[in-house]
Formats: sequence, structure tokens, C-alpha cells
Amino acid sequence: TLLSSLGLGTTLTFASSHWLLAWMGLEINTLAIIPLMAQHHHPRAVEATTKYFLTQATAAAMILFASTTNAWITGAWDMNNVSNPIASTMIITALALKIGLAPMHFWMPEVLQGLDLLTGLVLSTWQKLAPLALIIQTAQAIDPLLLTTLGLMSTLIGGWGGLNQTQLRKILAYSSIAHMGWMIIVLQYAPQLTLLALLTYIFMTSAAFLTLKTSSATKIGTLATVWSKSPILTTTTALVLLSLGGLPPLTGFIPKWLILQELAKQSLPLIATIMALAALLSLYFYLRLCYAMTLTISPNTTTSTTPWRVQTTQASFPLALATVMALGLLPVT
Repeated sequence: TLLSSLGLGTTLTFASSHWLLAWMGLEINTLAIIPLMAQHHHPRAVEATTKYFLTQATAAAMILFASTTNAWITGAWDMNNVSNPIASTMIITALALKIGLAPMHFWMPEVLQGLDLLTGLVLSTWQKLAPLALIIQTAQAIDPLLLTTLGLMSTLIGGWGGLNQTQLRKILAYSSIAHMGWMIIVLQYAPQLTLLALLTYIFMTSAAFLTLKTSSATKIGTLATVWSKSPILTTTTALVLLSLGGLPPLTGFIPKWLILQELAKQSLPLIATIMALAALLSLYFYLRLCYAMTLTISPNTTTSTTPWRVQTTQASFPLALATVMALGLLPVT
């Protein structure tokens, strides 16, 4: 029931051109994922769920308020003419809070850290779809300076925040914030590139999360002991992390390349330069994971379960598919 409601909420938001229905879809979506987040009854999971619920409820209330304001002033509820600047600014702020764009990103690492890896995967991929659909639909009514600021801040904070982390889920949360920034920065010039970046981001993040799930790793220290259990997985994981960092000839290079090209074409060299340098920040912590995983032999004993003693029961097909997608899609360009 919860999973189908999760799908239904997102689909409802996709299909609606009326603010009330879009809000209802977001609300169903939030209510469906909350029991999925808290299902382990671990105090940390409950804390994360509470934080998530509060931020999402605040954002949903803001969206409802903004769309009501817009309907009150213009007399129309449809999305494609949010002509009132106050309403459109409030809507983009609320949606940015929903997907965790900086400076509304503070809940994201905290919440992701409290969840198990599969719920974390759902949170960082599926939960981004509905708010991003709304952002793409209303992007033309939003102040370009505001969008640019959100995008730049997100990539910079997503790069800086992850530098000091040892928890893998927090690193992935900051990586998610940075990728969202890349999507938002190009939104007003080429929305199709936003969708492309979202698609590649989903593939790479899925591969990363499923890898961590297979090796039951949540800390960098655990990651350093994976090489003895599954050498091939270690190799592909290093490549997936470099793909997340955006190195050619891997999939992650596609959106970065095309977005920087688009920004240069729109004669925004300064923004393009800042984005490229922010990508270097992110690359640093992916490289640190790669180094810990493939270039060092770990001196510490792992405290996690020892997976090589028991036969694994996890499905390896999704991991294989996501990994292939995260490594080999560059020729599509």
C-alpha cells in the first residue's frame, strides 16, 4: 500500500496542471514514505523521519499558501501562469526546501544519515521527481537571478559540505545537493538538460547506494575492507564514484559537459567557471572514497557483519543494471 501510494503521489503531481492537485500529490507522497522511513523503529530512524516530516510539511504548506495567493490575485489555479512574483518566489523556495537545494539543504544529510540504504536510495532519487517536475513547469515565471543563486549555492555547498564527512550516506547527501544545483543552474536556458542531468544522477546514485547495500557499508572505514570480499565490485564502485564526480569517459560527464557548454553559449563564462570549480570540490571527496576503497589495504578490522561467510540473498540485477548505466552511457551524446 505504501509503495503504491508513493508512486501514486508522484504520478498525480506529474499529471496535474492545477496547483491543488499537485499539492495533493506531494502530500500523498510524503505521507507514504514516512512509515517506510520509520519502519525499523530505530531511534535514529525515527528522528530522521520527524525531521523529514517537518520540512516536507512546511514546504507543502508554503506551496498551498503561494498557490492560493496566486489564485486570489489572478483568479486562476493552473501552473503555467504564475504571474505574481511573490507567489512564484514562494513556490520556488518551498520546492527548493522539498528537494534540499541550498540554502534550504540542512535537513538532507541529517535525514539521509538516519535511514537504511534502500530507503535512502528512494529518498534521493524518487522523492526528487515530483518537486522537480513542478520546478520545471514553473521555471519561466521565476526570477532568473534567484534560480542562478540557488544553483550556484547548491553546487558550492554540496562540494564543501562533503569534504569533512566520514559517513557515506552524508557524503551521498551532499553529492545529491551538488547535483541538484547543476540541474537548477541550467533550468532557465535548457530544461531538457535538467532532465538529462536528473536521469544520469538517478542512475549513478542508484549504483552507489546499491553497491553500499551489497557490501553493508555505511562508513569509509568499512569501505576499506570491501576489496577482500568482492574485488570486481570494488573495481566497478571506484568507476561509479568517478562517474558521480563527472569524469570522462563515464556517464557522469554527459550532464556536466552539456551544461557547461550551454552556460558558455548563453555567455555566462563566470558562472560556468564557478560550476566547474565546484565540481572539483565534489570530485575530491569521491576520490577520497576511491582511495580508501581501492588504493589502500585497510589496517582496521571491520565491525560490520562478515558477508563472505554466508551466501548473499540480495538481488544483484538492479546493481548490475545501474552500474552499467552509470559507466557506459557517454556514447549516447
